[in-house]
Amino acid sequence: MPDDRLRLIFTCCHPALAPDARVALTLRLLGGRSVYRRGRPFVPGQSTMAQRLVRAKHKIKAARIPYRVPAEHELPDRLRAVLSVVYLIYTAGLNSQTERGLCREAIRLARTLRLLMPDESEVAGVLVLLLLTESRRMSRIRADGSLVLLAEQDRSQWDRAAIDEGQRIVRWCLVRNRPGPYQLQAAIGAVHADAASAEQTDWSQILALYDQLMDMAPTAVVALNRAVAIAEVNGPAAALAQVDLLGLDHYYLFHATRADLLRRLGRQSEADAAYTRAASLAPTDAERQFLAHGGRGSRQ
Repeated sequence: MPDDRLRLIFTCCHPALAPDARVALTLRLLGGRSVYRRGRPFVPGQSTMAQRLVRAKHKIKAARIPYRVPAEHELPDRLRAVLSVVYLIYTAGLNSQTERGLCREAIRLARTLRLLMPDESEVAGVLVLLLLTESRRMSRIRADGSLVLLAEQDRSQWDRAAIDEGQRIVRWCLVRNRPGPYQLQAAIGAVHADAASAEQTDWSQILALYDQLMDMAPTAVVALNRAVAIAEVNGPAAALAQVDLLGLDHYYLFHATRADLLRRLGRQSEADAAYTRAASLAPTDAERQFLAHGGRGSRQ
């Protein structure tokens, strides 16, 4: 393995540890407090991250797990946690005004992983997901620091080279026909990238992809994202009925999604309360400001 940082990530992602503990441990050791702190808000149930870290350390000590780089045949068993770490590194950088280098580093790690494991479709999926998200990064924040929603972004500012590269890899994944959660998320990103405008977005296709993703990774966060597509296809009332079933009270995007759906249904006082709750949990100044203004941004 040619990369020092990847060696560290694979070493920390020992299969004897619970998957969530592997991620917590690796984020902490990889970048110290900075990456660990910035990664936590994007994992629902962040209050348990410290507990996961403590449990991981106890497990390492009790089971006498050796600190060594795994052999080649051991890599696939650790890959899922490694991909989670790479994705969280990118997310931490995306939502920081001072550590944008984390985004570049995550993409570099994903590219290196693809060279190391070229037949792993989920590695390709993570790379595509990062490339397509990165293609929109410069258009998601205004000059005054306020947040711009996807539907309102200037698509002429999107990085077409990154989108084209991502689309090529998506086609490779389709030919391979070994779908996984990251590939499905990448495919959803590709549908957004295909649309010349927000109005031309194929939400029916996005909902179908989320249905597949729910079958493969039935988590509350996936269900929350699927509800956004349901709102576009079947209306906000149908989406709100799904969202209200989710136990994500400490996740800011849960409240932000509820707030938007309530606003669209004309239930403004309930929407205002949900926006306030979302703002209190949001991890960045831009998101807090956006949500505090009722999802309309500071300039409106």
